[in-house]
Amino acid sequence: MKITIYDVAREAGVSIAAVSQVINGKGKISEQRRHEIIQVMERLNYQPSAIASALTGKKTFTIGLLVPDISNPFFAEIARAVEDQSHNLGYGLFICSTDNNKDRAERYLSLMQQKRVDGMIIGTGIANKSTLASLVKSKLPVVVIAREAKLGAKTVIIDDFCGGGMAANHLLEQNHSHVGLLSENEEVSSSRERIRGFLSVWEQAGLRIEEGLIQACGDELVRDGKAKATELLSSANPPSALFCCNDLLAIGALQAAKGLGLRVPEQVSIIGFDNTILAEVTDPPLTTIAQPTKEMGQIAVDSLVAMLEDGNRDDIRIVLQPELVIRQSTAKKQ
Repeated sequence: MKITIYDVAREAGVSIAAVSQVINGKGKISEQRRHEIIQVMERLNYQPSAIASALTGKKTFTIGLLVPDISNPFFAEIARAVEDQSHNLGYGLFICSTDNNKDRAERYLSLMQQKRVDGMIIGTGIANKSTLASLVKSKLPVVVIAREAKLGAKTVIIDDFCGGGMAANHLLEQNHSHVGLLSENEEVSSSRERIRGFLSVWEQAGLRIEEGLIQACGDELVRDGKAKATELLSSANPPSALFCCNDLLAIGALQAAKGLGLRVPEQVSIIGFDNTILAEVTDPPLTTIAQPTKEMGQIAVDSLVAMLEDGNRDDIRIVLQPELVIRQSTAKKQ
């Protein structure tokens, strides 16, 4: 049987108002009586209703997290980090996956507001920008993670431009000069920055990449990565290396190479981005650019909770640094 505030009041021999005052930290109640009521609440294992708190305009101690695809290991790792830190700070978490669908994203944004979450962490750049802009301008605190928002919200990202440059430098060090690039769809800002960073280093080295060697993929990352990589690697003048803007695209590229009978890295080098758990178990293990997902999630939650506690909603852009992780999917060009 669910314990209610009425049960606590009856057991403690006080009014419901007195119990409510203790729960909300208000009212003129003696410390002894307050202590007695708290003891009764603990003995009965009474949990104040978050819904009731929401209806009275009080904090619900819940956070909403919106991600584009929870099946993507990168966003799964982000979600785990956000969940762990939310728990550490006494907050519950609602997680919604938009499946890269604008209408679905908008429905979830509306649903979380109806559920009276205290604040939101948004990890998707696909949702309607006008909807996100209105959300940022509302009273609901918002932190954007892993995507560049440019909406006046607090943002936690990595230096994607730098990460793309790291990938380019690594392939140059391996004597590759004819390479192909696989990116996510054009709406994903992080992918655009990674390509831009790669091309910047490439051009500084006096090299250029033909337009046909830069391929944008759809939302089915492994499948589309395999299809685009197959197209590049079976062309008349195939690249000796592929830079993929995330690990799922790189896994698709590994499958493409295997399907074409090409040895990795002897005949084609492949480098990914994210350093998800999958990068360690591919065959061969994947060279990739690591994102500090645990740190990103923790900082996003800390930033949101700080907003809830001090009301400071100034636009702050926190940029973390990526790291090159060299495994067995890249080697010097033969």
